[in-house]
Amino acid sequence: MRISGPLARAIADNIVRRPLSPRVATYARFVGTGGETLDRGIALRYEAPHSYTGEDVLELHAHGSPVALDLLLQEVSSLGARLARPGEFSERAFLNGKLDLTQAEAIADLIDSATAEAARAALRSLEGEFSARVREIFEQLVALRAHLEGTLDFPEDEIDTVDTARLGEQLEGALDATASLITQATLGRMLTDGVRVVIAGPPNVGKSSLLNRLARDDCAIVTAVAGTTRDAIHVEISLGGLPFHFTDTAGLRATSDPVESEGVRRTRAAVAQADHVLFVLDASDFGARDSGDETERLPVGARLSISSVWSQPCALAPAAMRSTSRRRRAPAWRSSSSI
Repeated sequence: MRISGPLARAIADNIVRRPLSPRVATYARFVGTGGETLDRGIALRYEAPHSYTGEDVLELHAHGSPVALDLLLQEVSSLGARLARPGEFSERAFLNGKLDLTQAEAIADLIDSATAEAARAALRSLEGEFSARVREIFEQLVALRAHLEGTLDFPEDEIDTVDTARLGEQLEGALDATASLITQATLGRMLTDGVRVVIAGPPNVGKSSLLNRLARDDCAIVTAVAGTTRDAIHVEISLGGLPFHFTDTAGLRATSDPVESEGVRRTRAAVAQADHVLFVLDASDFGARDSGDETERLPVGARLSISSVWSQPCALAPAAMRSTSRRRRAPAWRSSSSI
């Protein structure tokens, strides 16, 4: 239990009832108002500003019994403390200059990390790596601006003549560093939020089989009946340390069935929100199907990120594939890969 604020020292005197040296772990008895023992554990006191929040802080390390912890919490509350709001300790650390905004956000990212790579990225930001790179770029730009403005405002003074080539090189270096930082930030967002991938395409081409293969589990029902999938199925998969949120959707086709029509509507809505669309087509009957109709009806933003997967016969679950002796090449207007 951690208590932060001006009452931390008074609460320590009431509960521990013995001197606590700053930053020294002390085994102590935790006592209530009537002198009864609530628990025994480790007490730690930090004096402002040498603490996480920059305030006086008391930490009480008790046993894990919910009942004992509840008794201790009631005693601490009766002495003037209250439950902290979500993120309030980090907020106080930010307001007291112990963390910058990027580091404060990194704490939330670390808590929400779904993969080891995401946790490592959040720790690097928490240690100030991202902030240091931002400051470095900022200082470069300020120095360039100061030199340029000084030369323009005071041409008669003995200021170094602007070397256009050198100035351009320094500016290019700052721009390259900024581009690299943006790329890193984008990857950091993907590590935290994950990549949203929607598996779309006509009915009965193997979308659900593909999802099951990626997840290595029977997440979606697979049958030979077209239109088996009516609602979106969401699966989270970690690939190479990067979290992916795959969504299997209902097949795209014109239908009079009101239930299937709702599934198609939800498919298009999911596509509109996706980072990438994995558009699956059955190569065995490509010649009989105008795939352009399905792709052209997708939102413009989604069409720009479509990856067409031409499913080969029996490469996935045979129930979702049509076997054929003829192999057709994927058309030149769309990149393709075999599954």
